[in-house]
Parts: sequence; C-alpha cells; structure tokens
Amino acid sequence: MEAQAEKNSCGTICLKYLLFLFNILFLLAGGAVLAVGVWTLAEKSDYISLLGSNYYSASAYLLIAAGSVVILTGLIGCCATLREIKSLLIVYLVLLLCIFLLEMIAGILAFINYHELDEELQQNLKQTMQQKYQQPEQDSVTQAVDRLQQEFKCCGSNNSADWADSVWIQDRSNGRLVPDSCCKTPGELCGRRDHPSNIYKVEGGCIQKLDMFILKQLHILWALSIGIASLQLFGMLFTCCLYSSLKDDPY
Repeated sequence: MEAQAEKNSCGTICLKYLLFLFNILFLLAGGAVLAVGVWTLAEKSDYISLLGSNYYSASAYLLIAAGSVVILTGLIGCCATLREIKSLLIVYLVLLLCIFLLEMIAGILAFINYHELDEELQQNLKQTMQQKYQQPEQDSVTQAVDRLQQEFKCCGSNNSADWADSVWIQDRSNGRLVPDSCCKTPGELCGRRDHPSNIYKVEGGCIQKLDMFILKQLHILWALSIGIASLQLFGMLFTCCLYSSLKDDPY
C-alpha cells in the first residue's frame, strides 16, 4: 500500500510539473496573440478606412480578446495545478475545450472571409482612392493612402494611371499627375513628374501590396492558432490525467 501510495504521489508530482510547464507555454502563447492584436490595431489601423468592412479591425480586436482569454485560462490552470483543486481543474479543462473549438471555427471563418475581403478590396480600393483622397472630412483616408503608398512603395490602386480619374487630380492638384506620396523621394509638388525614375511603378499597384499584407497577417493568425491548438491537446490530456490521479488520492 505504501509503495502504491508513493507511486501515485510521484506520478501526481510529475503530472503537476508537466501541466505547470504547459501553462507557462500557454501564457507565453496568449501573450504573443495579444501582442499581435495590439500591434495590428496600433500600427496598421490607418488601413481600416480603405476597406469597405470592419473585418480587419474586428480581427485585431478578436486577437486581443483571444490573447486575454488565453492568459486568464493559463493563470487559472497554474492555480488549479499548484493547489490541486479538482473543481478548478474541471473549469480549466472546459475553458481549454471552448478555446480549442473557437479556434477551429475562427480558422475556418478567416479562410472564408479572406476571399470575400479580397474581392471587396479589388472592388472598393480604387473607388475610395479616387473619390475620397484629399476631399473634405476624409483626412483619415488621405493619411491612409499616403502611408500605404510610401510604406508599400506603390502608386495607385492598380497602377499610377488610376490617379488620372481622381477627383482631386482633376480639380485642384496644382498640376500634379499623382500624389506626392507616390514619389520615391517625397517632396512638395514632386507628383508633377510621372516618370518611373521619380514615382513607384509597381505591377499590380497598392491593391496587390495590401492584399499580400492582409494574407501575411492571416498566416500569422493561422500559425498562432495551430500552435496554441497543439498545446491545448497536450494540456487537456495532462489535465485529465492529473484529475484522475487526484481522485485516487485520499487527500
């Protein structure tokens, strides 16, 4: 009996350490998800005004919420593991399962919505840039377009020729053929010279660049989801084993 108790005790201790290590990794993963969400919202929020939907901003908020829930779940797991509270282990296991299911649903929706977002981007970006750039009460769009063209080294939605139909270019651009943000070396009125040596001539224009950026963000999201989901499978297994071990422990 003593040998059996010692064996159970050693097994319980090993499971505790394994589950505690898992929770540390889970906390780090949650922190990574939260950081990606905050970075996306803080650094790239200008581009939200260029999209016809709130999918991009919603994705960022979803990452922030998911990271916060993962961190909270990890803290609950650490507490339940160290203090061997069986009821808290059940709560922790249920949270892990819920997060796992939500990750699967979010991954599927992200894949589906990407194609819808891509079509929307193709349809709306050109019109947004031509109709709203440098127009009254459209400062956010103007800033987003200028930043987009400078950061991604592009000019126009599909190419620089798109700017010929811009409301601003036609009405009051002071002789500019493209915005100054199209210039490789931006300066006042540099957009008057529409030449490859002066402005960005990128095949596919800013639509392709922005589309590639969004796809890269989704790849990061998918990679994080797969990594966390893999961790969760081990976490659920360790939690079940620890719970069974504690049930047999009279203390």
